[in-house]
Amino acid sequence: MYGRPPFTSRQSIQIGPRITPVVKALIIANVAVFFLQQIIQVSSRTGLGTFWLIFGLSPHLVLTKLWIWQPITYMFLHGSVFHILLNMLMLWMFGSELEKFWGSRKFLSYYVICGLGAAITTAVFDFDSRSIGASGAIFGVLLAFGMLFPRRVILLWLIIPIQARHLVWIAAGIEFLSVVNLQQTGGDGIAHWAHLGGMLFGYLYLRRGGGLTGIFASIRWKIRRRRFRVLDNRDRGRDHDPHDSVH
Repeated sequence: MYGRPPFTSRQSIQIGPRITPVVKALIIANVAVFFLQQIIQVSSRTGLGTFWLIFGLSPHLVLTKLWIWQPITYMFLHGSVFHILLNMLMLWMFGSELEKFWGSRKFLSYYVICGLGAAITTAVFDFDSRSIGASGAIFGVLLAFGMLFPRRVILLWLIIPIQARHLVWIAAGIEFLSVVNLQQTGGDGIAHWAHLGGMLFGYLYLRRGGGLTGIFASIRWKIRRRRFRVLDNRDRGRDHDPHDSVH
């Protein structure tokens, strides 16, 4: 963890902070790419589909054709005005606070890692999919905001007051239930695995002190600890009567 922020009171209400440099640059880049998509769509019927195919996230193309730019470029593509508007609104509201608290470099590192984590999770659980959008990284940003400012009151849709920690739990619960439901009903066109992956990698980043090295070190340590427990239990079984028990 990076420590507690100096302001976590119940009374403070999050409506909209002043935009910070990295958040501003990300919003400009996303909007610029969205306008480029509209130009391509107007100029060619099949152009936008080809553009998404090349720069969206298709895990099988990343592995088979080595289109290794896709885990980054897919974060700047959006499918509709509502899609980009919602993502950029959340990036502004929550990302600006995080950038002010962490600094620009750490915030950008966290944002990219959450986006990459969302791509990895999608590749593992939905290998044949094609994904676009910054939502995986944005869900990671939401998680970090909830962990660092848990009691900050947010006006959801500018109407409903809710604490940041509760909003995180609600968002994670909705995504988890959506994934479970999709196993039975099929796809709904939303990358729920990416949302959960962004939150998961964001959590690991915060708990292990930051960086991909810390995340993968955490995963390796958990695997090794599980193996050690298995071996340890076997060794104990050789030295003790199997009918013995400890209460």
